[in-house]
Amino acid sequence: MSNKNTPPSRVETAAAGIEDDIINLNERLVTRGDGEAIGDDMRLLEALLFAAVEPIDIETLRERMPDGCDVGALLARLARDYAGRGVNLIRVADRWRFQTAVDLEHDLVDIREAPRKLSKAALETLAIIAYHQPVTRPEIEDIRGVSVSGGTIDVLMELGWVRIRGRRRTPGRPVTYGTTENFLAHFNLEQVTDLPGRDDLKAAGLLDARLPKDFEVPTPMLSMDIDEDPIEDDDEDSEFMMDFMEDDEKPGLDG
Repeated sequence: MSNKNTPPSRVETAAAGIEDDIINLNERLVTRGDGEAIGDDMRLLEALLFAAVEPIDIETLRERMPDGCDVGALLARLARDYAGRGVNLIRVADRWRFQTAVDLEHDLVDIREAPRKLSKAALETLAIIAYHQPVTRPEIEDIRGVSVSGGTIDVLMELGWVRIRGRRRTPGRPVTYGTTENFLAHFNLEQVTDLPGRDDLKAAGLLDARLPKDFEVPTPMLSMDIDEDPIEDDDEDSEFMMDFMEDDEKPGLDG
């Protein structure tokens, strides 16, 4: 340790320089060019995302954040800061949420709630709805090659992964089905067009290697189809569901 008359060593000089750099860096991080603090903005944004019980959209965040705050830039910075950590900030279905890192899933499985196991029929039906939406029940049955139990679709709707989209402009006015934002959030998809394509499915061993050359994986339709009308009458929906359940009690359907 040096006294007042002893000149500082090179180590002490370097340490003092590092300390000055850290102080200057902290000052730059907590102020804008106009001197306004941004540390509070980041803290508030982080708290809002952490407290949200479900993914939150950017418009809602803008309403909660101070006027003039660049929420998009703060989200990008926060996502970068959390990248590679145990908890990540991710975007799903145009909404933002914190979630545990995907690569740590195997370490958390014993403390996580056991997922509901779906039957093969439910998984096939979900895949058909996801890739072919908007799709009717007869179209699902045509693709699967067997009848579809209403209970199978009920399970998917109870999970919040499938919804009634509209009605076809065809005789009988059959309803069409599509996926929900909960489906996107559960499978970490930003939008349905992010579903794996032919090459991805084939590489994962989910498609037969001897597929025809012209085989293509369908692209889900996000907007209403030209022959599809939205359903706006809740009473009509309830009446349909009752008719649908009554049809399921008839013999000849398998799951």
